[in-house]
Amino acid sequence: MHRIDTHAHLIPPDYRKALSKANFDDAGGRALPDWSPEAALQAMSDLSVATAILSVSTPGTTFLPKPAEAAALARDINDYNAALVASRPDRFGFFATLPTPHFEQSVAEAVRALDELRADGVVLLANSAGTYIGQDGQDDLFAALDARAAVVFIHPADLPGPAVAGVLPFATDFLLDTTRAAYLLVRNGIRRKYPRIKFILSHAGGFVPYASYRMAVSIMSDTGRSLADSLDDFSSFYFDTALSSSAAALPTLLAFAKPGHVTFGSDFPFAPVAAGKLFAAGLEDYLAQDASTREAIERTNALALFPRLGSAHPPPGRSMIDEIRYRASRAAMRGMVRLIGTN
Repeated sequence: MHRIDTHAHLIPPDYRKALSKANFDDAGGRALPDWSPEAALQAMSDLSVATAILSVSTPGTTFLPKPAEAAALARDINDYNAALVASRPDRFGFFATLPTPHFEQSVAEAVRALDELRADGVVLLANSAGTYIGQDGQDDLFAALDARAAVVFIHPADLPGPAVAGVLPFATDFLLDTTRAAYLLVRNGIRRKYPRIKFILSHAGGFVPYASYRMAVSIMSDTGRSLADSLDDFSSFYFDTALSSSAAALPTLLAFAKPGHVTFGSDFPFAPVAAGKLFAAGLEDYLAQDASTREAIERTNALALFPRLGSAHPPPGRSMIDEIRYRASRAAMRGMVRLIGTN
C-alpha cells in the first residue's frame, strides 16, 4: 500500500444532515454514497492507497445562499477534517472547503484552514452557483493562496443551466466544468500572476489535454497572448487520474502534462471500489514497462506536493494470503477489461 490518492472524498455526518435538510440527496446525478472513516480505510486497503487527501465534493456549501451560513458550514467541515487527520495523519490529509462564491468569507477560511488547521490545501468547485473560478473579483483569494504556495484541488460541479435528459452530469458535464475553469485561469492570466499556486485538475483535466491547442488558439485570437505561453500554462496544471486511467486517455495526458504533474486519484466513494480497481488496473497495465513513471504517478509526484507525507510511516506490506487475493483480484479485473472491450 504505497499510493497517495489526491482525489478522494468524504461526507462528514453533519454535512450529510445539512444536505438532507436542503433536499440534496445526489451529486452530479448520482445518489450520495455511504461514507465513514472505516469504509474509507477499507477502500484504501483494497486500492493499495497509503494516504488519501480527502475533500468534500459538489455541491460544497453552495446550497446555502447566505454568506454567514455557508462560512459556518465550511468551518464545521474543516474542523471535522482536521480532527480526522489528527487521528490518522499517516492515512489521511484534507483539502479545506471554502464557502465560494462568497469570496470575502473564502479568504478568511482559507487563511484559517491553512495556517491554523494545517490543511494540505483547499478544494474549489469549478463553478459555485454559476460563478467560475478564474472570473474577475477573486484576486484577494488567489493572493492569499499564492502567499502560502497552496495546493488547490479543482473539482467540477453541475453546470449552470438546465440538465439534459439522459445525460448524467458526472459522465460528461463534469469534464466540461473543469475545462471551463482551467480555460479562465489561463485566459485571464491567473496562472501567470500567481505562479506559486499548484492547481490539480480533476479527472485528467476534463478536456484540457485533448483540446489544449484549440483553446490556446482561441485565447490568442481573443487576447493576443502567445500560443506558446497559453500551452505552457495549460500543461503546468497538475492532473489526477480519477476515472481516467484508460488506454485512450493516458497517452494524451502523459504526452501533454509536464513531468511530475500527474497524480493518482480514486474518486472514492462516488466511484465504487470496483471502478477504482478497474482504472488502477488500466494504469498498471499501460505502464507495465515503465515502473518509474508509474511510481511517480502513484506516489512520488504527490510527495513533492505534500512533503509532510514523506515522513509518515508506510503501512506494512501485504501478507502472503493478501498477495494471493490481490493477484486473483487483478486477474479478475483484467478479465473484466477484456469483456468490456469485446462488447
